[in-house]
Amino acid sequence: MTLNLKRIAAAAAVVLMGAATLMAQQQSTATLSRKGASERNRKEAQATGPKVTDRMQAHYEADGKSITDADRQWMRVIYRHLDLDKDKNAALYFPEEVVDGQENLFRIIMRLLANNQLPAYEYLDGREVFTDQYRLKVGDLLDRFHILHSPAKGSTERNPRYTIEEADVPTNEVLSYYVIERWEFDTRTNRMKTIVEAICPVLHRSGDFGGEAVKYPMFWIKYDDLRPWLANQTIFTSDDNNLPTCTYDDYFRMTMYEGDIYKTRNLRNKSMMQLYPDPDDLARAQDSIQNRLTNFDKKLWVPDREDVITAKEGKDGKKASKASSDESVSTGDAATDAALEQAAEEAESKSARRSTRRSSKKSSPKVKQQKAKSQPSVSRSVRRRK
Repeated sequence: MTLNLKRIAAAAAVVLMGAATLMAQQQSTATLSRKGASERNRKEAQATGPKVTDRMQAHYEADGKSITDADRQWMRVIYRHLDLDKDKNAALYFPEEVVDGQENLFRIIMRLLANNQLPAYEYLDGREVFTDQYRLKVGDLLDRFHILHSPAKGSTERNPRYTIEEADVPTNEVLSYYVIERWEFDTRTNRMKTIVEAICPVLHRSGDFGGEAVKYPMFWIKYDDLRPWLANQTIFTSDDNNLPTCTYDDYFRMTMYEGDIYKTRNLRNKSMMQLYPDPDDLARAQDSIQNRLTNFDKKLWVPDREDVITAKEGKDGKKASKASSDESVSTGDAATDAALEQAAEEAESKSARRSTRRSSKKSSPKVKQQKAKSQPSVSRSVRRRK
């Protein structure tokens, strides 16, 4: 009996040791799998950028389609040219390389195009049609602009994907953008809104023998399609603050960029250069259009009492400052200054004489009234006396 108990205890100890070993192996395997999964996720995040869920895309699509033509009282379409050499537009160009997860706008666009996550449309001279008929194939687009690429892993005919090395992305040649703006007056909020409708990267390439760079508009990207990813990318907008305080979406929706108007939508479909060949006329027309857009909503409302008083005080202050500046003018010549002083004294004496004459004329009727009052009053009629 004792021998059987010892055998049973030994067998139980062996079983427990086996179970402990098996649990340790399973834990180590799970740890290794978690580490492998996290490493894969990290590499995938670096390759594809921040994740955008279907819910986020649906949210931004619904936000873009919330306003209809019935809510618009007025609208005008403006085309701008954003030069990346300007300080306000530098956030679209820098950094040229990926630094601490920071990407410039063109790298984001090319990454999404290579992963077949973003549609691109043909650049038509003067007409923008965002339909499937004019949607570009990414492979043809890359071949057209001589951007080196290779098929990515998992690429199929229905879902083509490409791999583009960071050094092969021509970020240093994309030196400007074309932007389509839609200025509209929203009757729901009684406010003027500026909405970016589409963006077009522009390549600046020189020939084999140098010379002035030629501009090549590449393709149109609808801003609503690009917006979910722009809302996840923070950027620097000022050299005075080294923190990325806003996103690309904030940058475009708050119109923090600066661009010249090169076209407005018109019936003849002509650019500003075609309508105004003279450079001076072109500059005046651009300023006029910008002023009308800026002051459109201001002219819709009658100013209140405080605004009128403020404007009047400003005009009075300008007149007083102008008068003081006129009095303080000196020619530097003693004789001339003496003549000016004498003329001023004569003018003051003349004005004093006129004021005394006017005061004497105004006081004369009072004397007549006093004389009239001093006369005896008319006697009362006796007809109604009893």
